[in-house]
Amino acid sequence: MTSARQLYKQLTQRIDAYPPKETQALTFMLLEHYMRLRNVDVLVDRPIPDSQVQPDWDNIVARLNGNEPIQHIIGSTEFCGLTFQVSASVLIPRPETEELVRLVTRDYAEPEDKPSILDIGTGSGCIAIVLARFLPHATVHAWDVSDEALSVARENARQLMADVHFDKQDMLNVSFPLPDAIQKFDCIVSNPPYVTYAEADHMRPNVLRFEPHEALFVEDSDPLLFYKAIADFGQHHLKEGGRCYVEINEHYGPETCRVFEERNYQEVEILKDIHGKNRFVRAVGSKL
Repeated sequence: MTSARQLYKQLTQRIDAYPPKETQALTFMLLEHYMRLRNVDVLVDRPIPDSQVQPDWDNIVARLNGNEPIQHIIGSTEFCGLTFQVSASVLIPRPETEELVRLVTRDYAEPEDKPSILDIGTGSGCIAIVLARFLPHATVHAWDVSDEALSVARENARQLMADVHFDKQDMLNVSFPLPDAIQKFDCIVSNPPYVTYAEADHMRPNVLRFEPHEALFVEDSDPLLFYKAIADFGQHHLKEGGRCYVEINEHYGPETCRVFEERNYQEVEILKDIHGKNRFVRAVGSKL
């Protein structure tokens, strides 16, 4: 019979692709997912009965050491307190994007608002689904150009019992008429591709090798491509006084603001993330 502490030590000694603190965190995630063991079980050295089936640790450790994200290995991740299924077809939701969601939920918290919300480039559906769950008075639409991503998003919405209207749309070439005859939204939110290829050298292999590049990268020659498309779309399809929220590349904060200012948006502002980095732009729609 082995114990929780022994298994914890064995795994941390075998995982060598990450720094010690991250290795410890990954090991706890594995133990909780596969063995239902919590941190306290390791602390008190809970016995593990011989009859308890254990996973193929050799395969799991090899995948981790090959830089495959743990979220892909266990098939899910936490976002805003909810469990989302993820795959190689979608970006793994980041903590910064949780802050983006909180900006929207704070601004539309009043039930009488009844906002119509559009999430452009939904990926796993994490933004749209959390907004639908936390703002039950809202009508939430979500678009993505990828059939595979939409499949993941729809399954997440089903499992999390979120009412979201998903449609296939390319934000760079939106097809009309819009679904369900909606022509105007109270809120547009997006976490579009914003990492330039020049920045790829500074990114970790677990991101570069295993997450979809079409959801991450934009050409160095036009780093604001998607923001221009979103702002152009919002000129005609964001209600006067409606709000647009976008997650941004920290190196292009003022430039992203100008994209919206040049298109007659009002109250354009940069908002920082919890680390003090320029991470979001919020803008208010106005008449053309």
